[in-house]
Amino acid sequence: MINKHFGLLLAPAFLTAILAAQQPAAPAAPQPAAPAVDAQASNTDSSMDVNAPTIKIGVNEVNLIFTVTDRRGHYNPNMKLNDFALLDDQKAPAHVNSFHQQINLPLRVGIVIDTSSSIHSRFQFEQQAATEFLLQILKARSDRAFVMGFDVTPNITADWTNNLDALQTGVNRLKPGGGTALFDAVYSACRDKLLDASRGQEPVRKAIILLSDGDDDQSRVYLGEAIKECQRAETIIYAISTNWTPSRGQGDKVMEQMASETGGQSFFPPSVEDISQSFTNIQEELRSQYALTYTPADFKYDGAFRPIYLYCNDRRYLVRAKKGYFAPRQ
Repeated sequence: MINKHFGLLLAPAFLTAILAAQQPAAPAAPQPAAPAVDAQASNTDSSMDVNAPTIKIGVNEVNLIFTVTDRRGHYNPNMKLNDFALLDDQKAPAHVNSFHQQINLPLRVGIVIDTSSSIHSRFQFEQQAATEFLLQILKARSDRAFVMGFDVTPNITADWTNNLDALQTGVNRLKPGGGTALFDAVYSACRDKLLDASRGQEPVRKAIILLSDGDDDQSRVYLGEAIKECQRAETIIYAISTNWTPSRGQGDKVMEQMASETGGQSFFPPSVEDISQSFTNIQEELRSQYALTYTPADFKYDGAFRPIYLYCNDRRYLVRAKKGYFAPRQ
C-alpha cells in the first residue's frame, strides 16, 4: 500500500537539492533515514475544520503554523501533509504527530504602533485602521490582544484582553511625539508580553502587528536582537510600512527583514488611506493557517537555535513559516 505521507518522507533529498541550488556555497544537508510517521498523523482529518481538536504540545514537540499561497498571494486551503517537505536542523522529523488545515487557534496579537513625531500627520488614520482590525479579528472568547505605542520608550495602553472597548480606548490613548526606538519596542513586546503568553496551555497563534516607517534612532538593542526575541517568543511580525514616499529606504528593508525572519509578511500601502486593506489581508491570513506538530530528530535541550526549512513540493505554491526556533533548556 502506498504511504499517504510519501511526499514528506522524501523531504530530505528534495529539500537538500533546493537548498543547494539556492545556497551553492553551503554544505549539503546530511541524508537521514526516513522519519517514522506517528499513527496519530495518519489518522488526522485534514479537511477544513474550524473547530479542530485541541492540540497538546509535548516538551520536545514543535508546533509549526504556516500559510500557503500561490505566487499571486491567493491562499490554498486544500493542501495535504504529503504535499510538503520539512527539515528541522537539516534533519527530517522523527515523528509527525498531527496535521490540520485551517485550525482555529486562539490568537495572541500585539498592536505595536509607532507614535514618534515623524508620523504625526497620518496618526489618526493609523488609529482608525487599528481599531477596525481589532473589532474584526477578535472573534472568540479565547482570543486576546494588547496595544503598545512607542517613541523613545514603549508604552502599554491596553494590556491582554478581549474587551473591545478597553482595546479601543488603548488605541485612542496613544499620542504622537518624540524619537523612535523601534527595536526596543519589538524586543520589549516579545520579552514582556508574548514570551510566556501560551506557556502551560494549548498552542496559540502569536503575532505582532507593527505600524512604523522602520526608521530607528533611539534603540539600545540591535535589529538582530529584536528578531531573536521574537523567535524565542515564537511570534511572527506583520509589518505595515507608513513610508508614503516613492523611494524605498533603509526603513523599508528593516520592516521586510523583521517580517521575513519571523515568518510574517510586510506591507507597503501606497497611501495612508490604504492601511485598512493591509489589516484586512493580515486578518485573512491569521484565519487561513495550517498546523503541523512534529518531534524533531536528535533533539537537544541546549537553548540553541534550530533552523526550519519547509517547502511545498508543487513549486507553484509558496509556504510562509517561521525560520526556526530556540530549543528549551532543561
